[in-house]
Amino acid sequence: MDPYNVVLHPFVTEKTMNQMEQNNALEFIVHRTSTKNQIKQAVEQMFDVKVKKVNTKIMKNGKHAIVVFMPDFKAEDLGMRIGVF
Repeated sequence: MDPYNVVLHPFVTEKTMNQMEQNNALEFIVHRTSTKNQIKQAVEQMFDVKVKKVNTKIMKNGKHAIVVFMPDFKAEDLGMRIGVF
């Protein structure tokens, strides 16, 4: 499994920025057939972090994955590394 085929790109809106601050979470657009476990493994492998939980939702612009990180890893730091802001 190639993690770059699972996680396509980050999804950034004002609401997702609030999630990052309040819930230590980032939102990604993922491949439509990806499972929560595949998304968790891909994010951990791509960004060298530990994932606490993955929630998914299917919307008209693709499948969204809200990835919550363990308290040891800050979503803000990862956002800076991948260029969210």
